Amino acid sequence: MKTKLILLCTFLGISVGMAQTDTKLYDIIKAVSSERIENDVTTLANFGTRHTLSDTISQTRGIGAARRWIKSEFDKTSAGCNGCLEVFYQKDLVKKGEGQRIVKDVWVVNVVAIQKGTKYPNRFIIMSGDIDSRVSDPNDFTSDAPGANDNASGMAGTLETARVLSKYAFENSIIYVGLSGEEQGLYGGKGLAAYAKEKGWEIIGIMNNDMIGNITGVDGVVSNRDFRIFSEPVPPTETEEQRRARRFYGGEVDGISRQLARYVYKTTKTYMPEMNPIMVYRLDRFGRGGHHRPFNDAGFAGIRIMEAHENYTQQHQDIRTENGIAYGDVLEHVNFGYAKKLTAVNAINLAAIAWAPPAPEKVEIGGIVEPSAKLKWSKVDGATGYKIYWRDTTSPTWNHHAYVGDVLEFTLDGIVIDNFFFGVSAVGASGHESPVVFPNAVFR
Repeated sequence: MKTKLILLCTFLGISVGMAQTDTKLYDIIKAVSSERIENDVTTLANFGTRHTLSDTISQTRGIGAARRWIKSEFDKTSAGCNGCLEVFYQKDLVKKGEGQRIVKDVWVVNVVAIQKGTKYPNRFIIMSGDIDSRVSDPNDFTSDAPGANDNASGMAGTLETARVLSKYAFENSIIYVGLSGEEQGLYGGKGLAAYAKEKGWEIIGIMNNDMIGNITGVDGVVSNRDFRIFSEPVPPTETEEQRRARRFYGGEVDGISRQLARYVYKTTKTYMPEMNPIMVYRLDRFGRGGHHRPFNDAGFAGIRIMEAHENYTQQHQDIRTENGIAYGDVLEHVNFGYAKKLTAVNAINLAAIAWAPPAPEKVEIGGIVEPSAKLKWSKVDGATGYKIYWRDTTSPTWNHHAYVGDVLEFTLDGIVIDNFFFGVSAVGASGHESPVVFPNAVFR
């Protein structure tokens, strides 16, 4: 009877046993400032160039000045929250010739700010933006490359998110980071992912923000509500055994990065329904890459959040005018109201995950040749209950769910296992929940 009541309430859209929204997330959305984002983008663009191989001595030009300023902004934020951020440089020496775009030895320096969690200090959810910029020639490190949208917008969003979320305490840790070396070969991401492995960090996932300020596409589409979430289907680190299991049980679009993407989609649709998150089932743009990829390569969840309508005349271009077209990534092309919206998307998702308990480590599924689906999962410290999700096998997002309370197994009567995909999330006392875990074991 309990099962049937829960399922009936679920299909009717009735809340069962938990709050559906948290008013603090609406406060976070309101606190994000387009004016501060505009000031930060302007400051970053005015460093002239932030090319990874550019000047590191000047106080006013080059990547050295830019990263020192970024660190100073994180330090200011930390001072305003009684030292709640641990701010430091993480760096790696990349030798000349290690890649086609490394024409001299260079220190690739990331600026990291960690807001430690109160209960799970070694679990981290990350927001990143890129520090560096470039022009048409990726090895030209002296010409002006303001990089206003690519990617001062993402870096400014990261700084602003740190300012807003520093006013709150979270159970999990949050990392705000400016990554360098993206245009030269994703070196900053590689360095930080390796550093995380070395330190034994438990990475929940990374939200890589690369270009969040343009609303006018080269195709003529103008929209300040659409944005894309790129995610790979399954981790490249999966084992041969896991690959074989997918053939029989499914899961080819249910890796950890895809679940993080679905989490962002769901949270955004709940708290910012005016926005249109577009799930793109691909690691990144066609044949291209972003700074979430090194984390994916290391086995961590990672997604890219970015504008939906790109303008290629404003990316990786020398500043010039040809045939009446003004080329270059300059300030006038950045829509700061839109950058504010995508910054808020990041902020509420970081907060929701950081307030949530860990996800179940093990989720088992059964119900072969039965008129029901059975699920079991491992107990999660800090969880006050669990939610079962299911969806049509062709659906990009989770369509149905049932809050089943503080139990470790549940049977969905009348839900035939053959026709749906399933997952389980852990729910905390505040109603915030972990990303969904796709079943990783089968029982009969």
